[in-house]
Amino acid sequence: MIKIHGWATHGPKQKLKPFTYEAGPLGPEEVEVAVEYCGICYSDIAMINDEWGWSRYPFIPGHEVVGRIVALGDHTKGLRIGQRVGIGWNAGSCMHCHECMTGHNNLCLEVAPTIVGRHGGFANRVRAHWAWTVPLPDILDISSAGPLLCGGVTVFSPLVTFGIKSTDHVGVLGVGGLGHMALKFARAWGCEVTAFTSHQSKADEARGFGAHHVVLSHNSEALETISSSLDLLIMTANVPQDWQALLKTLKPRGRLHILGVVTEPIPIIAIDLILGHKCVSGSPVGSPTMIATMIEFAARASIAPQVEHFPMSQVNQALEHLRSGKARYRVVLDADFA
Repeated sequence: MIKIHGWATHGPKQKLKPFTYEAGPLGPEEVEVAVEYCGICYSDIAMINDEWGWSRYPFIPGHEVVGRIVALGDHTKGLRIGQRVGIGWNAGSCMHCHECMTGHNNLCLEVAPTIVGRHGGFANRVRAHWAWTVPLPDILDISSAGPLLCGGVTVFSPLVTFGIKSTDHVGVLGVGGLGHMALKFARAWGCEVTAFTSHQSKADEARGFGAHHVVLSHNSEALETISSSLDLLIMTANVPQDWQALLKTLKPRGRLHILGVVTEPIPIIAIDLILGHKCVSGSPVGSPTMIATMIEFAARASIAPQVEHFPMSQVNQALEHLRSGKARYRVVLDADFA
């Protein structure tokens, strides 16, 4: 029986402690990965705190996993022992519904998140279905690749899904864990890029991540100067905004796309959408195909998240660093099990 060692929380808002569990036999379509790195996402904190009502304790967080394959089920396909791979927010799906069969596995009604009802990657090993275990190219910066598997594909997917062209003007609201990657992807996509931030101190960093222009999101006069200029505005912040002002920054047929989990209702006046034929939309993380496409593009364009590293044995300090808002801009745990 395989024993897996990790760092688990035993209740809402509790510190993580060393925890060992018996993994049971490897499923015929499962892959077992020896964890080398695992990013920390705000979703891990939400699950630790049971903010969504999905948490079952004890559980091991972690869903931005980079490591090497150490075991393969008998019916896995296209993978090999020793291969370096990544596992993101989801670890499995039914593989037979319409969404799975058309390459939209992330929308499967039976999709299995990596840390919901199962143990994740703050551990020495983790398991996932072979289709959700994505090979990573050698030229990718492996030590910082973990956040690409969740936040990275989340901000990359709208560029592909909505047919964004290199001649389009893309705005990114929020220069944080998601937003800084969105700026990098949009710039590498060839777009004119505008960053929206509530902190003037982030202006230079935003330009360094790829923004051609920086606008203060709480400054109504500044927003007025870019009226009717954006084809796509990607919202990565998780706090309420002046939604009417943001809609006015869109061109006719422009789109406000929401990725930040804003917990309050979003008031939208119908006429603001109708007259300009504008759209408001949202999306979750990507499918395995989208993740693989994003990884290929990131490797080719030398896109890597800006990360800070902590040894996994200091996971509680790393979580507090992220909670305090001090992280610039993602945190990655380096597996240091004996």
